Amino acid sequence: MRNGWIGSAVALMLAASPIAASAQQLPLTEGVSQVRHPEWSKSATIYEVNIRQYTPEGTFKAFEPHLPRLRKMGVDVLWIMPINPISKKLRKGSLGSYYAVSDYYAVNPEYGTLADFKHLVDAAHKQGFKVILDWVANHTGWDNVWVEQHPDWYLRNAAGELEGYNYTDLSTGKKEVWADVIGLDYTKPAVRQGMIEAMSYWVRETNIDGFRCDVAWTLPVAFWDDARAKLDAIKPVFLLAEADTPEMHQRAFDMTYDWTLFHKLVDIGKGRANARDLARLYTEPKRRYPAGSYRMTFTSNHDENSWHGTERELYGAGADAMAVLAATLPGMPLVYSGQESAFDRRLKFFDKDQIEWGSYSRSEFYRRLLALKKKHPALTNSHEPGNMEILETGNDRVFAFRRIAGKDKVRVVVNLSAEPVTVRIPAGKPISLKGWGWRID
Repeated sequence: MRNGWIGSAVALMLAASPIAASAQQLPLTEGVSQVRHPEWSKSATIYEVNIRQYTPEGTFKAFEPHLPRLRKMGVDVLWIMPINPISKKLRKGSLGSYYAVSDYYAVNPEYGTLADFKHLVDAAHKQGFKVILDWVANHTGWDNVWVEQHPDWYLRNAAGELEGYNYTDLSTGKKEVWADVIGLDYTKPAVRQGMIEAMSYWVRETNIDGFRCDVAWTLPVAFWDDARAKLDAIKPVFLLAEADTPEMHQRAFDMTYDWTLFHKLVDIGKGRANARDLARLYTEPKRRYPAGSYRMTFTSNHDENSWHGTERELYGAGADAMAVLAATLPGMPLVYSGQESAFDRRLKFFDKDQIEWGSYSRSEFYRRLLALKKKHPALTNSHEPGNMEILETGNDRVFAFRRIAGKDKVRVVVNLSAEPVTVRIPAGKPISLKGWGWRID
């Protein structure tokens, strides 16, 4: 298998022989999640769809012809970025933020109609996909219909006035203001009830399979627990939280973001971390989540691409090696719109900025990588006791581990540098890897 656009060599092998090596069992779990994951989710992969930037038209209808291509690539879950109308008051850019909602019960006319969206969901279901909708529960745009209908539902300053939502960045601790949106007051039961009713509408009306919940950590966990129970009463749903705390997994969410892994992969790509730093992520107590939890593993998404850099900016020539780790370490791998075409531009967030698709040069790379999830129970999305072991390589530039489920064992060895290396894992033969190369047995 060739490495596609970054140009370094790959070794991708599946071997039936047993793996014998010095290993460290990892304490990845603590407690047990009470969330009942849909059966289809255990080996699923997820793909984020940016409708606005996906096609020249930026519509549901224009995106729909891409479904067979994505299914062939191995995608199971379509995460569709917010489809609600965008507020005009204090709008940023020419089109505004996807996350400044003006009406929770309507569709952004730029993308099409409610009938168009239903058609997309139906077509996706017929081809074997599940569809989750990006949901913005924490805040609304300034001219959301609720501002007039329920002015008491909003957070206000000491003077009793509405103001831009005050936000603290989790990664930096810095406080900032989102000037184009205003916060909802979740101390009020009516707000919680109103939001759950709006979410329920989309499950009932369009038959979607769940939600990706924006800035989920800003809302009370009790709200999400209640929302999950009421949505499951309609149909079993899949919920992804933009959050990373273990308590989200107890009753509410199937999956949270693995930001810790993402930032470590970026550090590796920039030469600030090595294999031993990566190994420590899986041995520290703070990495423990309830058994059965899913973490979303990724090398890019809409936020990272637009605000922090393209894959080439973040990882240089190591982009594919980082994707291999994201797809084989515990969790569910995400592919963002354009990654399968080696798209190398930061997309504008508030304006039209169409993805340049080219020849889909990385589709085969992703197809073979994502297929491993289906073939090997050891590569389960779930955090399970005894499922992962770190293997000693004697080289801080090479990270090796194996995943285990019964008799199924998968070993992954990745060179985290641009220099060729040869390592010997105890009781194994020497393994030679080119710069940023890998081997999967």
